Amino acid sequence: MRVKICGLSNVETLNAAVTAGAAYVGFVFFKKSPRHVLIEQARTLAQTVPVGICKVALTVNADDAFLDEMLESVPIDMLQLHGSETPDRVADVRTRYGLPVMKAVGIADADDLPAIGEYAQVVDQLLIDAKPPKNADLPGGNGLAFDWRLIAGRRWAVPWMLAGGLRPDNVAEAIRLTGAQQVDVSSGVETTPGIKDEKMIAEFIRAAGGKNGH
Repeated sequence: MRVKICGLSNVETLNAAVTAGAAYVGFVFFKKSPRHVLIEQARTLAQTVPVGICKVALTVNADDAFLDEMLESVPIDMLQLHGSETPDRVADVRTRYGLPVMKAVGIADADDLPAIGEYAQVVDQLLIDAKPPKNADLPGGNGLAFDWRLIAGRRWAVPWMLAGGLRPDNVAEAIRLTGAQQVDVSSGVETTPGIKDEKMIAEFIRAAGGKNGH
């Protein structure tokens, strides 16, 4: 089981994620998010991540100018596109930067499932997340789950990661229902929005059966 801890913004919680066995660590570049990090801040954090742990930059409808600036400074291994980027835009970003791209696809009901297959043609990985409420400020990190049975037993052409409302107390059940081999958490290991808890990070990775769980 590979676990991604997203929205890290300080050395203490980043170290906690690394020590507990996270396979991915995520930095959020989206000003409306309580987890937003500045480029310089992310650079400092990313430089401390050991080799072998994937450093992911989460962006929301970012333009090339921002991606150019961020990637010049921050040693990133994967781009996570979490906005309303079209499959064409996703393909363009992947070609332009030569980095693996993960696209978040929001799910509320069965009508949302075909989009997963469309994006699977142009990405390296999929992030299957709960669709945000209509007037939400944030495209993710809202602590909401979707009906996991919607994707039970489904497979796509690329690896995928389950996100949305996961917590230390429900992640094992989510994995059981969906067959996920990768999970992503942000708000589910926070005491207040944007403030990660080192103990909860370790509990989540253990509950998911991440590296130090077995």
